[in-house]
Amino acid sequence: MLQTYAERLLANTLKDLVRRGTLDVTLPDGRRMNFGDGTAPRAAIRFTDTRAVLALLMDPDLRLGELFMDERLVVDEGSIYDVLELLLRDADAVRPGAAVRMLDTMRMAIRRFLQNNRPGRARANVAHHYDLDDRLYALFLDDQRQYSCAYFEHPGQDLESAQRAKQRHIAAKLLLEPGHRVLDIGCGWGGLTRYLVEVAGAGHATGITLSEEQLKGARELAARAGHPQAYDYRLEDYRATPGRFDRIVSVGMFEHVGVGYHDAFFRKCHDLLTDDGVMLLHFIGNSDVPDFNNPWIEKYIFPGGHIPSLSEFTPAIERSGLVVTDIEVLRLHYASTLRIWRDRFLARRAEAVALYDERFARMWEYYLSMSETAFRYQDIAIFQVQLARRQESVPLTRDYVGEREAGLREAEARLGLMSSGT
Repeated sequence: MLQTYAERLLANTLKDLVRRGTLDVTLPDGRRMNFGDGTAPRAAIRFTDTRAVLALLMDPDLRLGELFMDERLVVDEGSIYDVLELLLRDADAVRPGAAVRMLDTMRMAIRRFLQNNRPGRARANVAHHYDLDDRLYALFLDDQRQYSCAYFEHPGQDLESAQRAKQRHIAAKLLLEPGHRVLDIGCGWGGLTRYLVEVAGAGHATGITLSEEQLKGARELAARAGHPQAYDYRLEDYRATPGRFDRIVSVGMFEHVGVGYHDAFFRKCHDLLTDDGVMLLHFIGNSDVPDFNNPWIEKYIFPGGHIPSLSEFTPAIERSGLVVTDIEVLRLHYASTLRIWRDRFLARRAEAVALYDERFARMWEYYLSMSETAFRYQDIAIFQVQLARRQESVPLTRDYVGEREAGLREAEARLGLMSSGT
């Protein structure tokens, strides 16, 4: 009876979710169900045991990824991306069941505990993801390891030039002048700091990270740059950083701060910024009401992470004494970035299996696929927030962004960097 109830509930759920495209489902006993309107995209999945069906129904946010990783849900036609697209693109119109709503309420209630990113825990959370074998990231990132959203200036732009455009766009918003001292909070492998020094003309760049692997890579690449003496990379929590800086930039790090630490982050940035300084914060944001982190992402990919809504982080900025001088929302740019990353990863998937194992490769494929569908079909986007201590530190119109980007393009051309990494 429980099996029959589960199958009926699965059929009713998928009938509501899959309205466009085609999803074929094979049950553990071999019976098949079909959903959708018969058009593309097409995908076929197979459950290997009845408990897999029950697990998916009880907690789809967590269990779909786990079942795929454990091969209890097998994709027989199409890809896991196709499955996620079919399930998510009309999901906003479907009300979750009572069990899922109860889980959502519980996860919202405990999210501050999960995001208790005190210094020691923050370091462990970063190591979980960013201290993986560096050869893994070489499978899909650009040659400078830009592990954040690219900026696509036109359709079909390649990843390397789109990442270059992202660096140029950020540098223009920072209003850099020769000799400026820059702090990069969460510097990764140092690609942005090298651009700010070698192309944009910053006098000195300090990059801080909690990843030992990224620190090692950033130092090695800086040693081969044109101005190796201009870089200082440290294994350091932002809360421990001393000094004052003319410019502060942070790309893809604020998602790791945690909802309970927004005040501490912005107050520290206020203290680190000079009186006439400018800051640019680039991060994944939620365009909807505040929500909890996806439980599968929390467990397997980014423990302690959080995608903040405008209503969550802007009050902390107000309390810090900083002034919001500009907010830009980059819609779908990360979806395009993730599509390229996923294609590159799948082209070299066998190397990922050799580095780790088959289950890890399925996990990584699911991560890239789920992230792309989130940016395409859910309320997730990139926010670029420009901040200052004084509102007169930034021009009153946005004309300067295009003007400075044009100047940076000329500098790139002089250095021979039009389409390659810095």
